[in-house]
Amino acid sequence: MFRIDKRLDCSETTLRISGRIQSKNVPELRAEIESCGSQPCLDLEEVNLVDRASVRFLISCEAEGIRLLHCRPYIREWMLREKLQEAGHPDEL
Repeated sequence: MFRIDKRLDCSETTLRISGRIQSKNVPELRAEIESCGSQPCLDLEEVNLVDRASVRFLISCEAEGIRLLHCRPYIREWMLREKLQEAGHPDEL
């Protein structure tokens, strides 16, 4: 299951993501981010599974200045590994 809940708090929007983020969910998540106007925060506390496409998407979100809140350690580790691999440093994995 994949779900997005939008929370407005003063001048900041938080998108709380629940369930699994899979490649098929990335367009919906991207559209929701774009509909916010300003850059929202992504709260990943209730995300329990991701795939490679969604990890790459989260990397691009951070590169655009979107904050990732409550990101699970295994997702952070995967993101780091993907960044290193893209940079051509696979031996540092």
